[in-house]
Amino acid sequence: MISFENDYLEGAHDNVLAQLVKTNMIQESGYGMDNFTDRAKEKIKDVIDCPEATVKFLVGGTQTNQIVINSILNSYEGVIAADTGHISTHEAGAIEFTGHKILSIPSNEGKITAKNVDNLIRDFYNDKNYEHRVFPGMVYISYPTEYGTLYSREELIALSNMCKKHDIPLYLDGARLGYGLASHESDLTIKDIAKYCDVFYIGGTKIGGLCGEAVVFTNNNEPNHFTTLIKQHGALLAKGRLVSIQFLELFNNNLYFEISRHAVNMALKIKNALLEKGYKLYFDSPTNQQFIVVNNSKLKQLQEKIKFSFWEKYDDENTVIRFATSWATKEENVDLLIDLL
Repeated sequence: MISFENDYLEGAHDNVLAQLVKTNMIQESGYGMDNFTDRAKEKIKDVIDCPEATVKFLVGGTQTNQIVINSILNSYEGVIAADTGHISTHEAGAIEFTGHKILSIPSNEGKITAKNVDNLIRDFYNDKNYEHRVFPGMVYISYPTEYGTLYSREELIALSNMCKKHDIPLYLDGARLGYGLASHESDLTIKDIAKYCDVFYIGGTKIGGLCGEAVVFTNNNEPNHFTTLIKQHGALLAKGRLVSIQFLELFNNNLYFEISRHAVNMALKIKNALLEKGYKLYFDSPTNQQFIVVNNSKLKQLQEKIKFSFWEKYDDENTVIRFATSWATKEENVDLLIDLL
């Protein structure tokens, strides 16, 4: 049985594994105070063209979102996010677990607008009882969104400007950042992300790494004692090199972007085949996640030979499912999927 269930089915890119083996017996200090981590930080700052940035390495996406959001917000503040955002729907209340409310706003194909952010904040302060409510303290978006859709450069700038207007930070979840930037429809670069976001992270877990996310604070705005806060969350790796070595290799010779492009190309091949076969797209995603509507009888037939993600009920007769490709997706498996469809 072949699987398109998610984009972290495999372990890690061969080059990443080779570097972990090659450096295995080199002695280095712990907790991110090692030579590999120093070099990885400089490499990322160079790639994003942001010399004033600070970089920290964490293990996974939910951990990263929880720590970053909790470290930025005051105790009485919440985070503005799309009602369909990852922190709103797929993180088991991790943000609320730290005492911070998610202030969800309507989304369109997974995206929020600067206008809706402005409306929420203005409505909040126009309420004479606002001191009895949760203050809006930051904005969270993801690129790509949960539905594989993309913010345009214009939309990102508008959100950035709105956050500056209200003096709150803009945070971008980049778990699939490479897949977004590699899309043929993207008009953003990783330098743009660094320019218009106050903090973002570069996903490694889903893009060639065994694990790991690189958190980037772009404006000399890393929270005080951030390393201590990471440790309070139980997330400070003694062997910090485990993550930084992976990022050193992922950003060597443009590997991160090349393997991201492969995933997108495989997804678009699936998408074109779906359209040719008459399937209905739930969202017109230009990235590595493809969402379709299937009849429930066809769903059962597909489940016998293919693994994929159930997304949501469409109606009594149909279901939305997702096919996800990754850096490791084999074209022969894509061809087999197309035949089975």
